[in-house]
Amino acid sequence: MAAPVRSFRHFRDVPDSLWRWPNFSPTEIACRGTGQIKLHPAALDRLQALRDRLGKPLIIRSAYRSPQHNRNVGGAPRSKHMDGTAFDIAMSNHDPAAFEAAAREVGFLGLGFYPRSGFMHIDLGPARVWGEPFPVRAVPFAVEAPPAREVLAGSRTLKGTGAAGVATVGAAGVEVAQEVLAEAQDAVLPLVPHLDTLRWLFIALALGGIAVAVWARLDDWKKGLR
Repeated sequence: MAAPVRSFRHFRDVPDSLWRWPNFSPTEIACRGTGQIKLHPAALDRLQALRDRLGKPLIIRSAYRSPQHNRNVGGAPRSKHMDGTAFDIAMSNHDPAAFEAAAREVGFLGLGFYPRSGFMHIDLGPARVWGEPFPVRAVPFAVEAPPAREVLAGSRTLKGTGAAGVATVGAAGVEVAQEVLAEAQDAVLPLVPHLDTLRWLFIALALGGIAVAVWARLDDWKKGLR
């Protein structure tokens, strides 16, 4: 047998033994204008089921309304709020689409959309829908494209530093070879002057490679490709 609907002149008059909805309090359900409250167990059971399904707090903007308060706020003459079977829930912490689906699943058939005021109305009345649809919410963070970078094998900086390194090693090798050949037999002595020229050629190549590497790094820095 369904629990009976009960009314109290003030939410503080509700006995603790009657309140079985852990995520809500009589203060949240009571009339905002008079403090009166109407306990509709079937409606509150579905409200708790909705809270359990979503796993997030439900911020109640309006629940029960006394006839006087309903008139003061411009509510419909036969508003379900006066029966204790309607709730206006803020969408500040909910995705409206997910909220709507969950509300339908637990048995709320009346759905009103108020995107400009930021809440959704749900009730146990006959199946009906009114109001403007909520806009699709944007993704919180835009997908960031990785910054463009040079392919390592084709990097101008890498090529410049590589050329400089090869030229430096080459110059050192020539210098060693020159010393070795200088101590060799007279038959190879005519080659020594040519090796000296080759050593200076490698040194020039090394300096050119360093210059290319420095220029490429400065150019990358200007383009924001560091």
